[in-house]
Order: sequence, then C-alpha cells, then structure tokens
Amino acid sequence: MLDRFVRLCEIASPTGEERTVADAVAAELRELGVAVEEDDSAQAAESAAGNLIARMPGEGDAWVMFASHLDTVPHDGPIEVAFDGGVFRSRGETILGADNKAAVTVLVELAARHAATRPPIGLELVFTVAEEVGLRGAKELDIGSLRSRFGFVLDHASPIGEIVTAAPTHKRLLADFEGTEAHAGIRPEDGHSAIAAAAAGVAAMRLGRLDDETTANVGVISGGTASNVVAGHCRIDAEARSIDDVKASETIGAMVDACTWAATEHGCDVDVEVTEMFRGYRLAPSAPSVAIARAALERRGHEPRDVATGGGSDANAFTARGFECVLLANGTEANHTPEESVAAERIVQMLDVCEAIVGIAAERC
Repeated sequence: MLDRFVRLCEIASPTGEERTVADAVAAELRELGVAVEEDDSAQAAESAAGNLIARMPGEGDAWVMFASHLDTVPHDGPIEVAFDGGVFRSRGETILGADNKAAVTVLVELAARHAATRPPIGLELVFTVAEEVGLRGAKELDIGSLRSRFGFVLDHASPIGEIVTAAPTHKRLLADFEGTEAHAGIRPEDGHSAIAAAAAGVAAMRLGRLDDETTANVGVISGGTASNVVAGHCRIDAEARSIDDVKASETIGAMVDACTWAATEHGCDVDVEVTEMFRGYRLAPSAPSVAIARAALERRGHEPRDVATGGGSDANAFTARGFECVLLANGTEANHTPEESVAAERIVQMLDVCEAIVGIAAERC
C-alpha cells in the first residue's frame, strides 16, 4: 500500500491533467477484478479525465460510498517522494501530493482487501477530478446513479478523529474597474485611476475573520501599465465564506457595494461578477454518516471530534445536491505547500478506520 502511495504521488496530476493518474487507478482496480466506470464529466469539469466510480457488491443489498480526488494543486517540476523517520515528504521544492493521494491509496487498498471475498456491505469508491478548483468533478457526478444512502470523503488536513460536520458557502468576487488613462506627470487631472478606485473599494471592506462562521478576503489586485500612466484598469479577486448562507450573501453583497461606491467616487466604471464556488452545509450529530464515523473512530482507538471548517471539499458538492456525506480528517499536514507530509502510520490508520466504517455500516444498514 505504501509503495502505491509513492507511485501515485509521483504521477503528476494538477487540476485538468488527471488522465495518467486516472488510468493508473482504473487499471489497478480492474486488475483486482473490480468493476470501474468513467463518467462523461471531463468536458464540463474542464479535466482530461472523468470521475471514476468503482463498485464492489456486498453480502447484502446496502451500499456505502467513499470518495477522494485525483487532482493536486499545480507544482513546478516532477514530484520525488522521500521517506524518513516514518514520514513521507517531497524531496524537492514541490508539493508531496498526499492531498489527496493518501486517500486514493487507502480506497484502492480497501478494494484490494475485499477483492477475494465480498465485503459485508456494497462499496462504491468514487475518485473525482478537478476538486482543487471549485469541486468541478464532484459537481458533475450523477448523484442519482449512486446506490449508497450516504458517504464519506477523506480529504481534510488535520489529525485523524476530526469529523467535519459544518463547512462554508464560498462566494468569489471579481471586480474590474475601468478608469481613464492620462500622463501622470503632464496631465494627471485628465485621468481617473482605476487603481485608486479599487484601493478605495478594498479599504471600505470589512476583511479577515468577521465572526466565528464568516471570513472575507481580497487575495489579488492587479492593474495599470506604467508608473507614469494613470491606471485605466484594475481588477480585484476576492471572496467571502460563511457556514451561514445568509451571512455569506450579505458579506459578498457588502463587498460589491464597496466596489460600486468606490468606482463612482473616483469617476470609474466597475463590472462585478459574483460566483458561488460551493454551497455550505451542517450535518446533525445524529446523521447516519456522522454516527457511523464516530463509532468507527472509537472502535479504532481515536477520539472523535465534531468540527467546522473554513475550507471546501467534495462533501460540499455532494451534500448540496441532497446526498448525505461527511468529511473526515485523514492525518495529512501542510497541504498545498512544499512542507506537505503524511506519516505512513496515518495512512494505515485511515485504512483501519474505513474498514471499521464498512463493518459498522453493514451492521446498521
């Protein structure tokens, strides 16, 4: 299993370029005798491959779903995995790719363990594409084709035991300010600075952590052509997140209002585009997926903890479309950075947790 993890990490699969890793995972599952299909989501998800769905019938009629994603964030140069002191890291300055190939590894191993004899409950293993950019693969998955009543996503960089029962709605704001260019040294009064307008808009926004559930941020500002030209264009790329949908809408609305006001004050026009990247959710402590996850963690000696997150995952996309799904921490660390790592022990422990979920789901479904 750990050799598989290294192999998968060293296959480049940044978002949109998942073809090679999708083929590798599908081939290994088929070699185990597992039925695998690829859906037709590639074009809509802007990916080189579609989502993979593998199914293994169980002893009874019930099913349980596990999901992980095949893509990673972009990286420069090939990934080379180092193993030292029981921990996997990148040997160079790239990411490791444990997000989310630690989970992909676990799900393939789960299939391998049950290849010879039927699992106690049917297993649906879903491997999505384009998760890192707006959960695009998960949004295109045909939820109606799933045979499971609920599922589990393994994709949270925190200690094993955390059960994510609440995640935010994420709204993105792109604001393009259009001013009037002029020579900054000769006739600046003839210009209207788009940069000044954008800066005023940002200054008028409430940013950072607004309350326990809500954040707002301006992540990118760009514009202008030269220091001696009053800037004719400037763009800001911003976002608002909240576990409360209403707060997310109100926060992004206030950011839009700030842009509109600032453009007017500085004699500029502004074109604003707001996109909902994903919808938030809350799961009740009594939800079947949460209760099973809690029992499985306890059975494997982990202390279960219900938590909220400020990040998104495929669980957002599945839950927003009416499919109950819980996000589980899988023990990876420093995802999306060159310091990304995962202990071999954590991969083994997550496999054991998944096995416990299988057993408990079979008992309760």
